[in-house]
Amino acid sequence: MTAKSDRQTGDRELLQTSELPMTADAILSDFTHYFGRMLGRRTIKVDSPFLYQSVVYAARDRLMERWNTTRNATEADDTRRVSYLSLEFLMGRLLRNALLNLGIENATTEALDRIGLDLEDVCEQERDTGLGNGGLGRLAACFLDSCATLALPVIGYGIRYQYGMFHQRIENGFQVEEADSWLREGFPWEIERIEYAQTIHFGGRSDVQIDARGKSRHVWVDTHDVLAIPFDIPVPGFENDVVNTLRLWSAAARDEFDLEEFNAGSYADSVASKNEAENITMVLYPNATTENGQELRLRQQYFLASASLQDTIRNWQERHGDDFSTFAEKNCFQLNDTHPAVAVAELMRLLIDEHGMDWDDAWDITRSTMAYTNHTLLPEALEMWPVAMFRRLLPRLLDIIYEINARFIADIGQHWPGDNGRIRRMSLIQEGAEPMIRMAYLAIVGSFSINGVAELHSRLLREGLFRDFAELWPARFNNKTNGVTQRRWLAACNPGLSSLISETIGEQWKTNLDELHAISAYAGDESFQARWHQVKQANKERLAADIASRTGLSVSADMMFDVQVKRIHEYKRQLLNVLHAVHLYDRIRRGDGDGLVPRLILIGGKAAPGYVMAKSVIKCINNVARVINSDPAMEGRLQLVFYADYNVSAMEKICPAADLSEQISTAGKEASGTGNMKFMMNGAITIGTLDGAHVEIREAVGEDNFFLFGNTVEEIEALRGSYDPLSIIDNDEDFQRVMNLLQSGHFNHFEPGIFDSIIQSIKEPADMWMTAA
Repeated sequence: MTAKSDRQTGDRELLQTSELPMTADAILSDFTHYFGRMLGRRTIKVDSPFLYQSVVYAARDRLMERWNTTRNATEADDTRRVSYLSLEFLMGRLLRNALLNLGIENATTEALDRIGLDLEDVCEQERDTGLGNGGLGRLAACFLDSCATLALPVIGYGIRYQYGMFHQRIENGFQVEEADSWLREGFPWEIERIEYAQTIHFGGRSDVQIDARGKSRHVWVDTHDVLAIPFDIPVPGFENDVVNTLRLWSAAARDEFDLEEFNAGSYADSVASKNEAENITMVLYPNATTENGQELRLRQQYFLASASLQDTIRNWQERHGDDFSTFAEKNCFQLNDTHPAVAVAELMRLLIDEHGMDWDDAWDITRSTMAYTNHTLLPEALEMWPVAMFRRLLPRLLDIIYEINARFIADIGQHWPGDNGRIRRMSLIQEGAEPMIRMAYLAIVGSFSINGVAELHSRLLREGLFRDFAELWPARFNNKTNGVTQRRWLAACNPGLSSLISETIGEQWKTNLDELHAISAYAGDESFQARWHQVKQANKERLAADIASRTGLSVSADMMFDVQVKRIHEYKRQLLNVLHAVHLYDRIRRGDGDGLVPRLILIGGKAAPGYVMAKSVIKCINNVARVINSDPAMEGRLQLVFYADYNVSAMEKICPAADLSEQISTAGKEASGTGNMKFMMNGAITIGTLDGAHVEIREAVGEDNFFLFGNTVEEIEALRGSYDPLSIIDNDEDFQRVMNLLQSGHFNHFEPGIFDSIIQSIKEPADMWMTAA
């Protein structure tokens, strides 16, 4: 070891002079050291979490050297750094991906084999990280993997949720939420960086004071402060020695324990401050159906934004002092959806209040560093907060938002004099009995770039949701179609297919997905087809075994696996899939099933705890599944399974086994989707609407390789004023039979009326999802 002095700060950094060996011998030696000496274990048990932890420590050691080198190189080059702010990072399990990217998967397999262990069994001991829920978080995870593989200096900023989203359990067909204690046995990937803790303000009041030079300045006083403590997770690039960082913030009280209250017997009061602070990072997406839940969500969003911006400024000042003249050239903040939009106002506060800038200079920096990715066309997902709540929790930021809005409205007035309707539409404040702050508008006004996540989605943003803003700033709006990392979603989760592809066309596809085009030359090769079928069948048998262990249901791998797995939402139309299952069931019961391909319909996903209709759909799926799967006439012909507690690790088993990918969202409602890409990458065919990224997938693979379904965006909009689901049902005999089965209680004999709300939603002319269309 050698030591290097930093004359400016007095810091001393220890540098490792040589990298650790990547051989099976070295990995086994390190594994034994950690298992026996660090964790103090002697007996090897196959299901022991300590085996997994020991393998992680051995891998992390090898990442650590590259991690330090990456950080040092980034700081030395002083290159532009991207800070990716996201409320979700759906990372899944990390071990297999880390071994793959380090290039030591085979060496680790060999090392464990020598002591009678199987790497697959060890990997199964890892819990999925409780840091996300749906496509938003999975995109963020794939984005970090891609940036590290491309050697781009990107740091992810998120929240270290103590209990994640929730574990989903099905009880009598109903979703039951249970705490996801994913940190219970420790998380060996993370490193606490207490030295970089930040102070986050809440409450208090905004005041104006006169400084020593006689200038007035705004101050935020009488605040209730909490600490944001960072935990770092390594993000390795693929075989390139680059390791980037995901920094997660955990909330803690400044004064955790009141001894005086404790000694007085007020035990709950003695830790009240601790509990209140820790609530901020307790769970992802607190139930927002209550005012307390809404307030907690706003606290989370500000907590993430403030901690991350302060950390970026701290890093900047360590290298540049108080000179912010090139800050905008060297930094970019990517806002992953609307949740971190408050960062626009917070950066203004930090630059003006904490670093003495005037408004114009601070606004120039803010507008030059913020970039906003919109992920939804659903109005309820665009985030609006009551002004009164902002005034109570973030009074200084409310001042800043009002000032941003006043200046912005003045600009609108110059562009469109006298157009008060446009001013009302574009204002950051929605007036009314309860004025609301439009957070998406704040993100747009404060960003140099606004992008959608598929060509169709971006067009609908420009022409619909954000039309006024696109007319004002057309150059700011652009498209960045979402993507997925082929290293996790093909190389790691489908090793059989990955090997077949690499043996056929080489390894380059792992870093350049365009190389997969070369495989089309072998589409008619009978030998390739046979091997591909063997891989698919093996994957289906693995999933069938998993389903059997979870549900007790025996599934034949010879059936067509018809799959729809994603969060449960009305626009994704899992209900439509259930109606199709009932239709198939009815046909087979009536003896009209000749020619139907034997089919397993697999649906999985979680409903938000407060989303009543989505939870009713889950109940409906399970009730229909119970009837279908217990009917002897369906044996070997039709099965329906709800895959409970669907997560990243489940998807890694499901997508290699799928034959048919259901992408049937109401056209114009799915921003992009990424499950569609994962399924097709693993050889599934797609049935889908022209929605989100489905449009571009169809263009890429050809119309003959995509089963088009349903109405287009234009057709949906044309139907809006005249949509008549009762007429549609009355004129379709098959649809009538499906509705009769639902209404007759056939699937809910002992639960009368339980599906009334679902039946009514199907018949409702105002159904914005147009289930019957």
